Amino acid sequence: MDENEKWMEAGSFRILYEEGPVLAVNKESGILTQAPAGIDSLEARVKAFLIRRENKPGGCYLGIPHRLDRPASGAILFAKHVRAANRLSEQFRQRTVEKKYWALVAGRVPEEEGEWVDYMRKIPGRAEAELIAPIHPDAREAILNFRVIGRYAFPEYGEVTHLEVELGTGRTHQIRLQTSSRGFPILGDAQYGSTIPFGEQFEDERLNAIALHSRKMSFDHPMTRRRVTLVAPLPAPWRAFCAVDG
Repeated sequence: MDENEKWMEAGSFRILYEEGPVLAVNKESGILTQAPAGIDSLEARVKAFLIRRENKPGGCYLGIPHRLDRPASGAILFAKHVRAANRLSEQFRQRTVEKKYWALVAGRVPEEEGEWVDYMRKIPGRAEAELIAPIHPDAREAILNFRVIGRYAFPEYGEVTHLEVELGTGRTHQIRLQTSSRGFPILGDAQYGSTIPFGEQFEDERLNAIALHSRKMSFDHPMTRRRVTLVAPLPAPWRAFCAVDG
């Protein structure tokens, strides 16, 4: 097995890849990528693991060049020193990092592939986005390309479409909003209109998962410049809806 495909158990999360200052983790749903001190987050968990493993009681640096929404899962990168973090961040800014997301959405997306273009904004003071007219001063173009991986039918839920998504822009909640606005909310995403539960349901709804997964990521290693491709295995709730394993 290629070392990029090996998984290492690391306490409460799993490592997908580690080489030099680059660490890639398969994020579980329901946890924040980053949060203020004292609040549980993936950043805090990774830092605690590195401090224990490398015996650094004084703490350690951890750069975060991108984020994933709390209810989403999948591949996410960290950098263990500033130079690597800056170089990775620049790749994200220049959009040379290739990212493919998988999503399970309610309903039948009729096209086999396509592009959706909208204008949206983050609603001020709320962790939510909305579509708006392109002439609005806060309007930001949102470009999403998709292809259908599969279509499934369930007696209790009706049809479900499995999408692979690539973004031409990076907007707050972009995939969630662009799918739901067309009548195809992501499973489990009650914030954007889903009525289909996905995975274990918690009293604290912030812990609930949605069927949005950062499946594949390719980037240039910030020190060696070698191209690295990661594939993040699917969380358990996908098995109830999706015919693809792993």
